[in-house]
Amino acid sequence: MNKLPQITLAFWVMKICATTLGETAGDLLSMTLNVGYAVSSMVLISVFLLTLLGQLFSRRYHPMLYWLVILSTSTAGTTMSDFMDRTLGLGYASGSAILIGILLLTFLVWRLSGNPLDVTRIKTRSGEIFYWVAILFSNTLGTALGDYLADDSGLGFAGGALLIGSTIALVVLARYWTRIPGVVLFWVAFVLTRPFGATLGDFLTQPHEKGGLDFGTVGSSAVLGGVLLVLVLMATWYQEREPRGALEMS
Repeated sequence: MNKLPQITLAFWVMKICATTLGETAGDLLSMTLNVGYAVSSMVLISVFLLTLLGQLFSRRYHPMLYWLVILSTSTAGTTMSDFMDRTLGLGYASGSAILIGILLLTFLVWRLSGNPLDVTRIKTRSGEIFYWVAILFSNTLGTALGDYLADDSGLGFAGGALLIGSTIALVVLARYWTRIPGVVLFWVAFVLTRPFGATLGDFLTQPHEKGGLDFGTVGSSAVLGGVLLVLVLMATWYQEREPRGALEMS
């Protein structure tokens, strides 16, 4: 099986769009529509499981399906994190620490299972499941980290996005100037792009007095959804025209 996209600049642009949309769409359901974090989490986890089933039973890479699962993990991760941090009262710092532990445990079990932590080619069904579990919890962790930076650290929405963006730039430099394995840098970048999307989403939706652009959850979700749809359609068009080559992360 080879059901993963190439890790290119376009991949990371779509990842940031999907995670930012996940932040605004999750807030739209839980806060704007007043559904609540617990109910929203159950609904969105169900959506994630449905999209994941489609991905698991597909036999090749389908850009639309793949990014739909990414979006569902991002949206579910937003409400799951908010439920832990706000409804359960754990707070952003404690919630982030718990999620870091869960994510590290996921990687440990993944490695002990005998499946490589591969991000370019999936060879087993179990490896594919570990891949998506890691993505779900990395997106959940990213929401908690982004909220911590925006609210508790004193950096604000723009400051938090700038800090995470700078850290991502360091990861890019490490990819070309260090011997750190590419798969490690991928997962570091994957985790970091989620809080970047979270802080960027807050920056777009929050009112001016809180340092945001006051686009609201509906307006921000519509804009981001349109951008992501165009990018996915372009990826689908390219997928049909050009054979995919494998990208080694070593």
